[in-house]
Amino acid sequence: MPRLRRLKEDGKGRDGRVVECGRPRYGWDMEKGSGTVIRLTKLSDTSLIVHWMSAEAGLLKTVAKGARRARSAFAGRLDLFVQADIQWIPSRKSELHLLGEVSVRDFRKGLRERYRDAVVAAYFGQLLELVLEWDHPEPEMADLLDRGLSYLEDRGADRRALYYFEREVARFLGIGRRGHAGILEAYGKLPKSRDHCLELLPEK
Repeated sequence: MPRLRRLKEDGKGRDGRVVECGRPRYGWDMEKGSGTVIRLTKLSDTSLIVHWMSAEAGLLKTVAKGARRARSAFAGRLDLFVQADIQWIPSRKSELHLLGEVSVRDFRKGLRERYRDAVVAAYFGQLLELVLEWDHPEPEMADLLDRGLSYLEDRGADRRALYYFEREVARFLGIGRRGHAGILEAYGKLPKSRDHCLELLPEK
């Protein structure tokens, strides 16, 4: 990602905007909400791309600049399934927004300690990324994810939880309660990790 720089009202720039290659990219109107980390991707040696599921913004993709540095303000705050209050600066040109502040509500450490639970939790996020649009408020889906992750952390992953999550996603999408079959019919595919989830979850 090209380096961003802030132009101040000192003759270099009159409106305090962030620019990229001389063109406005980020404004300074900060937005805020709460969200859960569903994906982390390395952007550079120092920065991360963080995918969130948020009630206020739905699927949200942010860049955490400097997050991989040892002394970063984000250090220890960005990990899979972390629930946090966040602030971000919306991009004017893309779906990649600039992450500002992160205040952790729940680290959900237990989900990362058990492989089976982590795989199913990741599948929940992947399924939402498949069926939802970016930057569109989805309070019901965000609540479903929070409840699903809490169940996995408290009781452990099982097929009942996976099937329930899929049925609720299908219901919220308005394609009935056929679960994965309805989603597959509507979207033509499911996350590849679903097969591995079933391998890890014995039938009862």
